[in-house]
Amino acid sequence: MMTAKEYEDSLRKLNLSAYMFGEKIENPLDHPIIRPSMNAVAKTYELAHQPEHEDLMTAVSHLSGKKINRFTHIHQSVQDLVKKTKMGRLLGAHTGCCFQRCVGMDSLNALSIVTHDIDAKHGTAYEDRFLKYLGYVQENDLTCDGAMTDPKGDRSLPPHQQPDPDMYVHVVEEKSDGILVRGAKAHQTGALNSHEIIVMPTVAMREADRDYALSFALPSDAEGITYIMGRQSCDTRKVEETLLDTGNPAFGGHEALVIFDDVFVPWDRVFMYKEYEFAGPLVEKFASYHRQSYACKSGVGDVLIGATQTISEYNGTLKASHVKDKIIEMNHLNETLFCGSLSCAAEGHKEPSGTYSVDTLLANVSKQNVTRFPYEIARLAQDVAGGLMVTLPSAADFASPETGKWLEKYYKASPDVSTDSRRRVLRLIENLTLGTAAVGYLTESMHGAGSPQAQRIMISRQVNMKEKQKLARRLCGIEA
Repeated sequence: MMTAKEYEDSLRKLNLSAYMFGEKIENPLDHPIIRPSMNAVAKTYELAHQPEHEDLMTAVSHLSGKKINRFTHIHQSVQDLVKKTKMGRLLGAHTGCCFQRCVGMDSLNALSIVTHDIDAKHGTAYEDRFLKYLGYVQENDLTCDGAMTDPKGDRSLPPHQQPDPDMYVHVVEEKSDGILVRGAKAHQTGALNSHEIIVMPTVAMREADRDYALSFALPSDAEGITYIMGRQSCDTRKVEETLLDTGNPAFGGHEALVIFDDVFVPWDRVFMYKEYEFAGPLVEKFASYHRQSYACKSGVGDVLIGATQTISEYNGTLKASHVKDKIIEMNHLNETLFCGSLSCAAEGHKEPSGTYSVDTLLANVSKQNVTRFPYEIARLAQDVAGGLMVTLPSAADFASPETGKWLEKYYKASPDVSTDSRRRVLRLIENLTLGTAAVGYLTESMHGAGSPQAQRIMISRQVNMKEKQKLARRLCGIEA
């Protein structure tokens, strides 16, 4: 397993083509806007070497028998699924943001199931290819970017009917040694911090869409791949002289649009090629795993609740009954999020490939809660924190000899608490509910792992309504 330092060194060896604010980024790793997101991924390596977290952060490879980072592991039991949930909460609490390795882990597990199923139907050799690739990922402890979301273009049209065929990643040429692919993947979390990109289809497909039914893996710096960084609220605060105004200066996340401009993929890294009937099952398996992964939001929620309790102490409002009740409600909602992720793990099952998968219905219910509860937790945090959270002057004003003395005087609250401590907690709450981390806590809670409506569709498909009706009719005496 790599250490955090070895992970950082490995990123320096990559030759990425990345752009932000209209300019090419020559050194992504040390860019002040990107660096905090790398720090968050590095935490997944750091905690894996700490004895107190070894049980959650590591596993034993079913391929090699070696101890590996759990983010490269294929779930071998229900207990593995439960530990994944607990690991997500642990890391959310340590970083206060998205730590970016879940998507790759979920991609690996979904492919371990679906490659087996394709082979069983078509006599192909995808599972063997995949397992060799998995061994490479585990042996080198790589961070993988799971790339599912296409731009989609006109969403009323399937892939093959798009006016611009590149709105979904597709094959443009087949060669003896591989394929050329073109398209893009949007909203790619932590893409610049990844060693590998694992591409999957984003929707269920029919035979006419077979050129879009693709899954493959590439090094993140493969020729023809370009990254364009997305903006986040308050992102340029990270380039200011002092980082106090960021609220969480050490950690963060990033998103990117990833362009595939006639990129070559060798056959040994292709895991689905035009088997269109398996595009839907791959999307469903990945989505279920990834909706379980939102246990991380309960970890970030722990941080936000802790900050809310702290600011109520600093403000002198903690004894107010309504403040106590609001914090109780925040904890109730946050633990409910955790329960949802645990439940879909505890009800997991073994697939024909040997991989353990979560309960699909409960995973979608869990993620549906995530689209709602963090927003209420954030609202309550803002309520308790007060208006100063959004009107606080800058760190430069506090440092100014002309204005600093007045700010120190008038922003003092509890006599036992420094003004500096008070504004640091206020900035953290701002970060989690309005600033850069709001992408990782709020907006990602809404749209990550698919839209809320996608989860509701899956809930409607998975619920056995006929059985519920049968139970009701039996109790009230209606014949079948």
